[in-house]
Parts: sequence; C-alpha cells; structure tokens
Amino acid sequence: MLKNPLRPNAILSGIHIIDGGLASELEYLGARIDGPLWSAHVLEDEPAKVIAVHRAYIEAGSQCIATCSYQVSRMGYAEVGLSAQRADAALLRSIELGRSAVSEFPDCRVLVACSLGPYGAALHNGGEYHGHYDCSYADLIRFHRERIDVVAQAKGDQVPDLLAFETFPSLEEVRAVGEALAPWPELRAWFSFSCRDDKHVSHGELVSACAAEVAKFPQTAAIGVNCVPPKWIPSLIEQLRAGSDKPVLLYPNSGEGWDVEARCWIGTSDPAEFGELSAEWFAAGAQIIGGCCRTRPEHIRAVAEAANRAFNN
Repeated sequence: MLKNPLRPNAILSGIHIIDGGLASELEYLGARIDGPLWSAHVLEDEPAKVIAVHRAYIEAGSQCIATCSYQVSRMGYAEVGLSAQRADAALLRSIELGRSAVSEFPDCRVLVACSLGPYGAALHNGGEYHGHYDCSYADLIRFHRERIDVVAQAKGDQVPDLLAFETFPSLEEVRAVGEALAPWPELRAWFSFSCRDDKHVSHGELVSACAAEVAKFPQTAAIGVNCVPPKWIPSLIEQLRAGSDKPVLLYPNSGEGWDVEARCWIGTSDPAEFGELSAEWFAAGAQIIGGCCRTRPEHIRAVAEAANRAFNN
C-alpha cells in the first residue's frame, strides 16, 4: 500500500519531466489501438511493446512514466465480454510492466503513475472531451472507486508511486473521484483536465475552479491539463496558478490537429520547438511537463534539456 508523506506533493519533489504519448507511440511500433479498449488491447496482447515505450521515454529523460491503463475499467471490459477480474488484473499488470521498465535503470529515480481515465474514456466515444454523460453521480463514484480500491490494496511490484487521473472534463466528475478516494487518504494523485479553450475545461467550468476543488483533496500532489494544444498553455498556467498552489503539471499534444471528418492527424510537429515552448512554460510557473497525443521520445528529450536549463543552472 502507498505510504502517506507529510505533504502529498512531496512525492514529486525534483520531478520535472514526465513521459509523452503512449498510445500514439505504440502505433509507431506497429500496435493496433483501434479497438474499444484502445491501448489496453496492447497491454493484453503485446506487453513487450508497452515496456519498449516506457523504456524509450526513460532513455529520453522521463522521471515519471504513466501506465498503459487509461482505458482499463470493469465497465469497458464487460462491454467486450471480459470479466471484472480480468479488468482488475490488467490494471495491476500495467503497473508491473511500468516497474519492469524502471528496473532497467537502477541509477535513475523514475516514478510509476497509474493512469486512470475518466468515465468518458470507457465509453470510447470522445466523452472525455465534453463530459456530458448519461449516468448518475453515484455511477461516477462507483466507476472510479472500483479501480481505486484495486490499486489501493495492491502489493509488491503492483504498487504505483501515485495515481494519474487524466483528461478529466468536468468539475462534477472530479468531485466524484474525491468521494471515491475518501477511504484512502494515504494515496497520492495528480489531476489533469481536458479543455475546450484556454480557460475552461471541456464541460465548461473554469480551470481555476476545478483546480481549487481538487486542491482540497488530501491525496492531490499536482494539478494540470493534458491533451490540449500548446497554444493554450500560457493562459492555462495562469488559470491553474489562480486556483491552487499545487505544482502545475502540463502535457499538451504535439501541436498537430485532429481532422474529425478524415479521422487523421494533420499538420506537423517539431520536437525542438516543443522544447523551446516548454522552457517558456517552466519560466511561467510550470513545474512538471511532458506530452500527450503524438508527442514522442524526441519531444521529451527536448523538454528534459529545457528542464535542465531551468532547474540546474
């Protein structure tokens, strides 16, 4: 079981670089992620590729990796005919794979964050980008508590350093997570929101209001945004800092855009430019930076160089 430090954010002391896109990097390795379980299919069928992605990010400078469990839930697994026990085992297996990759770097301090996506991720219909769910508040609490309870009672190599609640679209859903977390005050977690613009989360609430809400939870170690365009980041940093004094966490997309009609990514991304932007974000008050969709180890290497200049000069 995770230990309880005096300050939840103490776990992230000295951590400035997280990893980049996991699912998109698995695609680059030839994995199929187009099924309803998304990257969890790879967790089930090709675990060696998951370890390879973790390894590549650590080699690039990541000080924290997120597990391949964003899409893992009992509800999602039931939809494809898999049992609750299979879902729970997959969640714990994702942590084991992260630990396996980290063990290859005994001279580095690398944290393992258990990725937990929102209810909308299990719907696999883009719900994490609007937060308008056809479910009750009690359903949200139950959905999140099922996974939290599994991780909270893990042992050995199945114990993560912290939980990563990612791409959350609404104030209501993070409140539900707060209730689901209540029996486990010793856990540590970060919260990261999806956004509709440079001031509001996807459902419409101010980012500052959401940050203020999750800052109340005893488990909260950092608060941020992910899966957003880089151009929104300066304003979002202001929102995050206005709502909380917790460490600011950022992992935007590469800068490419998603064409909904053609169902493909358009535009280009320059890792060097991403690194230059990250230097500006560090200067503006961000403490922890990585990447989301379409960012690769080259992007994280550029972030690591920026972090070295920002915190070691």
